[in-house]
Parts: sequence; structure tokens; C-alpha cells
Amino acid sequence: MSEFENSDEKAYRSMNFIGIVNISLGIVMVVVSAVCGAFIIAGGAKLLKDKKGITF
Repeated sequence: MSEFENSDEKAYRSMNFIGIVNISLGIVMVVVSAVCGAFIIAGGAKLLKDKKGITF
């Protein structure tokens, strides 16, 4: 009976660890994508603003 309890405990620990890693990676991805999005929006706004100074 102790073999099954030990394997169950390992499975629960593995699931707990993987769950924590998934949540952490999800948070990091949300933050990184928000920062990238902000940089893209700021860059686009700067391009539109500077477009007025171009003459051909």
C-alpha cells in the first residue's frame, strides 16, 4: 500500500509544480505582451506625428 501512496504523492507534487509554473509563465507572457504592445503603439504614434514633417 505504501508504494501507491508514494506514487500518488509524487503525482500530486508534480501537478502542483507544473500548475505553479504554468501560472507563472502565463503572468510573464501577459506582462511581456502588454509591454510590447505599448512599444508598438508608441512607435506608431511617433511615426504618425513625424509624418507631417516629411516633404517630397
